[in-house]
Amino acid sequence: MSMHLHRRDYTYSEYLTWPDGERLEIIDGDLYAMTPAPSKLHQIILGNLHLMFGNYLKNKKCKTFLPPFDVRLAKPGESDKETSTVVQPDLSIICDPDKLDDRGCKGAPDLIVEIISPGSLKLDLTVKKRLYERFGVREYWIVYPQEGIVMIHELDEHGVYTDGETYDREASIPVRIFQGFTVAAAELFAQ
Repeated sequence: MSMHLHRRDYTYSEYLTWPDGERLEIIDGDLYAMTPAPSKLHQIILGNLHLMFGNYLKNKKCKTFLPPFDVRLAKPGESDKETSTVVQPDLSIICDPDKLDDRGCKGAPDLIVEIISPGSLKLDLTVKKRLYERFGVREYWIVYPQEGIVMIHELDEHGVYTDGETYDREASIPVRIFQGFTVAAAELFAQ
């Protein structure tokens, strides 16, 4: 569940002073608490995805990351410390090694996956979708665990997300940023 705590124009420099252990995100200065811990089904699906992408990306330049992993999305002119957006997607794939540092990723990952939970539905479908589009995340996957559905939004030539293609448990899901690579939805949702 994500809970919008309040707006105070939080920055990454403040974020770095907060105690470990609590999963928090800042989106355009607004603070969100990511609680409680994800469900068992959420974790199974995330583990399956990580294995599939990890096996495909073995010995390749692109890397896959799980939370806690900070993705800092700076507006033009914002320094790293002034950045007002720090998120922890369920899964991030980054192909530009220059975006990676010891703290996570600075800039847009190539692909982000968010797995819906009852409390994160609005945040993932509206706030984060607009955020990821604005910062140029090339491919955004939204996974609905209970329904066994994956919706994929891809940036078009104008930098706008497509309406989204939907895949069910029987589908072979094309990963558009990697030509020829597909994810078997049956494996993704296997428990």
